[in-house]
Amino acid sequence: MSIFVPSAMTRGPSKASASNDMISRAIPAGSVPPIAAKTADAFVPAGLNMPVALRRWLPRLATSSLLVAGDTASYLIAYFVLLSFLPSGSEGTFLERAFTVAALAAIVLYASAGLYPGYRLHDHEHLRRRTLAAVKVAVLAAFGAIILPEGGWLLFAIIVFLGIGLIVQPFVHWLARGLCWRLGIWGERAVVIGGRNLAPALVAYFTDHWQYGIRPEPFSPDTLDALPGGGPSIALIAGDTGSLVSGLPALRRKFAEVILLSDTPSLKVSGLRPADIGGQIGIRLTTGGSSINSDPVRRVLDLAIAIPATIVVAPFIAIAAAAIYAIDPGPVFFRHAREGRSGRPVHVLKLRTMYQDAEQRLEALFRDNPAMRAEWLSHFKLKDDPRILPIIGHMLRSSSIDELPQLANIIAGEMAFVGPRPFPEYHLSAMDGEFRDKRRSVTPGLTGLWQISERSDADIELQQQLDEFYIDNRSLWFDCQILLGTIPAVFKRRGAC
Repeated sequence: MSIFVPSAMTRGPSKASASNDMISRAIPAGSVPPIAAKTADAFVPAGLNMPVALRRWLPRLATSSLLVAGDTASYLIAYFVLLSFLPSGSEGTFLERAFTVAALAAIVLYASAGLYPGYRLHDHEHLRRRTLAAVKVAVLAAFGAIILPEGGWLLFAIIVFLGIGLIVQPFVHWLARGLCWRLGIWGERAVVIGGRNLAPALVAYFTDHWQYGIRPEPFSPDTLDALPGGGPSIALIAGDTGSLVSGLPALRRKFAEVILLSDTPSLKVSGLRPADIGGQIGIRLTTGGSSINSDPVRRVLDLAIAIPATIVVAPFIAIAAAAIYAIDPGPVFFRHAREGRSGRPVHVLKLRTMYQDAEQRLEALFRDNPAMRAEWLSHFKLKDDPRILPIIGHMLRSSSIDELPQLANIIAGEMAFVGPRPFPEYHLSAMDGEFRDKRRSVTPGLTGLWQISERSDADIELQQQLDEFYIDNRSLWFDCQILLGTIPAVFKRRGAC
């Protein structure tokens, strides 16, 4: 379970440093005893300069692969147990194929239920999710039994097969987790932030109960400066969190996840019950930044859409370019350097919708009309902009056709279909530095949340809030919703993107 907590929009270092000081006072120096030697990140070569997300992903991938292998072995055991009872001939072959499909379906459902690697889940939650997955497969088998002749025998065989697998899996899963632990790839490093008496008990608890995938470390003020650079990726907050609320934004900027711990079976932590949060050890506050798991999928989808879309819209771009040249002869395309991912410049390509002397016209307008200057400083757009070409300029901007050449930026990998718009420097300078750093963590997009929500009606503060919400909650499904919402937003013509 993940919830979104808006990050504080602060300017300057004073508030952040105050938050850090406040957090450092949560645990007095020396209150947490040293723990046993840390499990080595065996899967990540020492001294290798690797992004934090990748350092987390590689051990998780190795662990998940071993767990999948363990579940596959469990179903193979179930198959061999039933082998002597299977009929011979084509009917037996059909059952073997049905077992294979059922096992694959169950493993896919396990993955979708977050069981690989399944960190931070109580054992009973593992059992619940596995049982539900097996029941879903059995339900699908029941539909097949209705359609196929003599399907009752097929349904009975699959249910027995899945049942044996469920019985064997806990033991095999225990072996796989133990192997991952011995290889040093099980779990993730986490700092424990809590009161004087509570934090040491939690460090000891998660050290003893390593199956949760938490490798606890005592908190120190220097921990906030550990990332990025291979330090702990998780912060566990225990006990009374009231005094830590103002420090949560600072923690969320430094850690991939912040977890508000619930009670453990042997220790009352906060009164928060795991049953209320899906059997997890606490409520997760995630940064929602770039996901190394979904970025390759996003890239494939971008290319799959952008390449055919470029072929389709090329004639419309050519017609618009001819109309622009007829009204104001000169270059029909406009390239402007914007800030992209990791601060790299992106040369955004657009159809020119303004006169070639647009900057001079804007300066003259501001000298003669202070109200227009105030409107510009609030939105960095003008409703009645004298720089825009008559007819064709307004039509291209209101329909967002002027943005279509950016399909070339998407194909080049400089942009994505969905993401924060790449703003000019004068636009970014109105936003605080912390938010600009957050924007640099994702690839800029052709469309985004604030474009479909408010379009040009959003002021700087609302633009920042909407972009921040998107980054903190970024997912493939969210991207799909934004893409679908872009179409009606364009046709409503509530302003240019």
